[in-house]
Amino acid sequence: MIWIPQTTNDGSYTFFSEEFGESFHSRQGAKAEAFQKFAEVTQLRAKAQRPKLKLLDVCYGLGYNTAAALETVLQVNPDCQVEIYGLELDPTVPLGAIAPDLITTWTDPVQQVLQRLAERHEYFQPPLTAHLLIGDARQTIQPIMAQGFQADAIFFDPFSPRRCPQLWTVEFFAQVAQCLAPDGILSTYSRSASVRSALLAAGLQIGSIPLGETHLPHEWSQGTIAAWPPTPLQPLSPMEQEHLNTRAAIPYRDPLLSDSAAAILQRHQEEQTASKLESTSSWRRRWNIR
Repeated sequence: MIWIPQTTNDGSYTFFSEEFGESFHSRQGAKAEAFQKFAEVTQLRAKAQRPKLKLLDVCYGLGYNTAAALETVLQVNPDCQVEIYGLELDPTVPLGAIAPDLITTWTDPVQQVLQRLAERHEYFQPPLTAHLLIGDARQTIQPIMAQGFQADAIFFDPFSPRRCPQLWTVEFFAQVAQCLAPDGILSTYSRSASVRSALLAAGLQIGSIPLGETHLPHEWSQGTIAAWPPTPLQPLSPMEQEHLNTRAAIPYRDPLLSDSAAAILQRHQEEQTASKLESTSSWRRRWNIR
């Protein structure tokens, strides 16, 4: 697969997936998104002051979230022992991201990690240990769960729920939650009510990622954070809380963690059609959302 770099507004690059019909990052800034929606909101600057740190990057992609995390940790505590697991479906994506013009946006030590992970799928050089597991994340997460891995931060970054519903289900979030440390934080760019409901069904509490200085007119949040109680999180606004009482909040389901995207979407559509919950359009009108 040949990936064609596309420039985002902060000068960093992303790819467009023909298979999923979406870009890997926000056009407002791929690198900025990695820091703002993942490294910063999971409080890595504070967590890096510990002697050890564990990270789980679900849908590694170009490796930007891992890279932003490593740059943050290196600035705070270069001696921190870091262990990372990345899950990625397509091995050609991280390979495409180590092209000279793309990888130089990161510092030299981080470039070395990205290159080794893309080419060999593992990196062992103290104080960092990293593994890139290739395949369907519903299966590749199994050995991570089996070893009792507990992440201090989870970056949850699949394509959108409508494009990749199999990774946004109640059942998959239940697996991911098992890999979250008691005081760990999960972050995702999605503010979807169905995603938030699935996180709640997995037993986590949820919060909102506040808007930054620049945002599109229709946006009310940059995404969602989740954690085990009683970790303090930015609470949802009344508007967001009401969103969870609409049909949009019916979560995706994949009982055996093996259904196709089409089957999951069909099941979801049937549940929404049969639901007595308020329509999402009614909620939008009430809050003047276009």
